[in-house]
Amino acid sequence: MWVLLQRALPVGVRLGCAVPGRKNCQKLGSRGVSHECGAMRLVQFQVKGSAATPRIGLEEKDGGNVIDLNAFDPSLPRTMRAFLEEGDVAFAVAKRAQESGQHVLPRADVSLLAPITNPDKVICVGMNYVDHCLEQNVKIPKEPIIFSKFPSSIVGPYDEIILPPESNKVDWEVELAFVIGKKGKHIQEPDALSHVAGFTVAHDVSARDWQMEKNGKQWLLGKTFDTFCPLGPALVTKNSVSDPHNLGIRCRVNGELVQNSSTNQMIFKTEALIAWVSKFVTLYPGDIFLTGTPPGVGVFRKPPVFLKKGDEVQCEIDELGTIHNKVA
Repeated sequence: MWVLLQRALPVGVRLGCAVPGRKNCQKLGSRGVSHECGAMRLVQFQVKGSAATPRIGLEEKDGGNVIDLNAFDPSLPRTMRAFLEEGDVAFAVAKRAQESGQHVLPRADVSLLAPITNPDKVICVGMNYVDHCLEQNVKIPKEPIIFSKFPSSIVGPYDEIILPPESNKVDWEVELAFVIGKKGKHIQEPDALSHVAGFTVAHDVSARDWQMEKNGKQWLLGKTFDTFCPLGPALVTKNSVSDPHNLGIRCRVNGELVQNSSTNQMIFKTEALIAWVSKFVTLYPGDIFLTGTPPGVGVFRKPPVFLKKGDEVQCEIDELGTIHNKVA
């Protein structure tokens, strides 16, 4: 009876985790994400062979089967941004689906999309690893260096990176990304993590000729070609991650390890970045932050090395997973 009552209610007014015999989730019914309901690996996916719209799911583990949240509760949103906008009430439904053992799809039947495909903003941070600054022999920034990518650059964790004919100096950059789960402006550092939904792996593909040489050295143009922002494989909720600022981070090109560092090299951590950027703009659920890259990029090798057609790039972060993207 309880489950039937819950599923009969719209998502925005459900009682969430207030199941008899179970502790309530914190502040259910409010917008935003407290994530008191458990650890999750959220994904956007399509069923292979289907032309249906994207669906929201949960990976049972990294690379594991996927729980179809929209099959468990058809009233849930079908995009991750809309899911995050529902806040804790949506996470409570996801938690019940996770515990139910129902609507599990074999991984072989699923194609993963980027965890977020339509954010309001993709916010990027330059020069944010100590070892990357040393690689370039530049001073460590005293304030975050912020630029952006257009959302149209986002592709999935296994999609192709398309080399644009306008550039012949396309480079790799593995990055830790985090996703905003709660709207905010002028957010203070002690409160910043309460605005984070989770973490994922990003590849900040970069056309160095446009970033460093042409047309006034515009970072935006060099960073935002179509397919220049692979993301995934999952949005890993923050309480699933032991310490986002102490994770191994690696990039391989054709199997060769080209970047190998730790997120403990980040100059400005998640809390500082949220506090800084929210001075200037309002942050919304689904906004993505790419937090910078460690050393080992192609442009600073001697001689420089750039991606070419047929290359395969793997970006990996401990506890989050690996994205694989072929260059076409």
